Amino acid sequence: MNVRAFGLMLATLLVLANAGCSRVGPAQSSGGRHAWTLPGHLRIGTPEEPDSLNPMFAHTDATDQIDALIFAPVFRYNQRGDFVPELATEIPTYANGGISKDSKSITLHWRHGVTWSDGAPLTAHDLRFTWKAVVDKQNSTKALYGWDDIVSIDVPDDYTAIVRLKRAYADVLGIFGGGGGSAYPPLPEHLLASLPDLNRASFNAHPISSGPWLLKAWNHGSGFEFEPNPHYWRGPPKLNAISVKIVPNADSLVSELQTHEIDLIQNVAESALARVAAIGGVASSRHLIANWRRLAINCSKPALADVHVRLAIAQAVDWDGINATVYHGYNVRSTSDIPPDSWAAPKIPFYKHDLAGAERLLSQAGWLPGRDGVRVKNGEPLALTISATNAPGNEQAEVQMQQQLRAAGVALSIKNYPANFLFAQKGPLYGGTYDLEWSIDTNGPDPDNEGSWSGDFTPPHGANTSFLRDPEITRLSNDATRTFDRAKRKALYQREEARIHELVPTVFFYWENAVAAYNSDLRNYRPAEYITDFWNSWEWEI
Repeated sequence: MNVRAFGLMLATLLVLANAGCSRVGPAQSSGGRHAWTLPGHLRIGTPEEPDSLNPMFAHTDATDQIDALIFAPVFRYNQRGDFVPELATEIPTYANGGISKDSKSITLHWRHGVTWSDGAPLTAHDLRFTWKAVVDKQNSTKALYGWDDIVSIDVPDDYTAIVRLKRAYADVLGIFGGGGGSAYPPLPEHLLASLPDLNRASFNAHPISSGPWLLKAWNHGSGFEFEPNPHYWRGPPKLNAISVKIVPNADSLVSELQTHEIDLIQNVAESALARVAAIGGVASSRHLIANWRRLAINCSKPALADVHVRLAIAQAVDWDGINATVYHGYNVRSTSDIPPDSWAAPKIPFYKHDLAGAERLLSQAGWLPGRDGVRVKNGEPLALTISATNAPGNEQAEVQMQQQLRAAGVALSIKNYPANFLFAQKGPLYGGTYDLEWSIDTNGPDPDNEGSWSGDFTPPHGANTSFLRDPEITRLSNDATRTFDRAKRKALYQREEARIHELVPTVFFYWENAVAAYNSDLRNYRPAEYITDFWNSWEWEI
């Protein structure tokens, strides 16, 4: 089923479900709410658990979601991906003098009266401390890009931070944004400055808060409990409590929405959309989000260092078929890591499904058919492993890849992991021990992707987990960050993405269409395209 047809089917189901609610009417309490609604208490279901709550060390989307409740960044992203002042009182620009004419100095004006949840002042000194912690070689920071462009942060007083750069960096404000990539919120200097390093700090699992919510409990493997932060600068949130329940199985997640044990699923699995649409008292919202699924290829592995082999993998798999069957044709097929609605979106062709072409490429690379159908080179079989998280649909997609690659002479075994291990600092992905990896990555609003593809940012110095070291991509991705001129940046990204397509360090698969499903008593919940739907949690009501 194509995307448009499936979208029409989903819309019809949603209309019928909503019509059913108004016609039959779910049971309601005397206050006009559903009988199952807990006034003031929102219960969220999620399939994954964070690997850490300190974003310096965390690699999962689950961390971005939880941290949006706990921490106040310098800026937040709103529903559209625009900056919203948080700890800073305004967004620096050339016009307001916040960005110097040479683009090498950024002045941040700090909000007065902000405190940590323990009552200590939260000032510009905390930002300077955070920068020093991020670039400190004693800390296993997941990504340094942006932060290592800073020469100094001058703090003439508690309410002013002057960020001085080595050279112009177009996405510098993004590192102060609310989640994703190398964006880190200010950390508490008064608690952490005396530690030799932050790698094993108790703060990483039990942080104090600067945001709207206090972490009351992290019940590992089960979930989180939050209560309002009375010290939050906007005032306490409107809700009295938030519970986040970890439910790894997609069917179980929907069952708990159906039995009203939870109130919200941020992203319903494609296979469960029709089922969710039929639940009375549940509202739905569909929107494109900046999450892209990909097949990552470890270019540092001997068999995969040859671009012929990587291109053969791309051509041997029927990506459209997997999208249509496993993912129900619901998402938007992608050819790059720049969102299709971005000003910098490139025009890149899809890899064609060509089994005969894949076989020719493997033969050119010296991998010849063996007796059992698996190709061999210098006596070694072409045997690879693919890894993913245990999230819904992953193994189904991997099995299809396994079968189709076998037809080309590639033996593929499947070895999946919990998300908090796969994406851990020393896990298979960042540790470089995997061959192929099937997962979702996420973008911020700026198209800067240097940390993902530059040869200067391979782990442990960044998030280039394909371990591609191509001088041209490294130069192009860097040059694109050194000018604020959008026309010049767009041209550079066109060339960079074309080069990525040529070298095949990854196969881009789709941009995600997300459906959030939630108790229709919930108010002011506005899903966002970038990073997190929790960007305005202080406004939620139920």
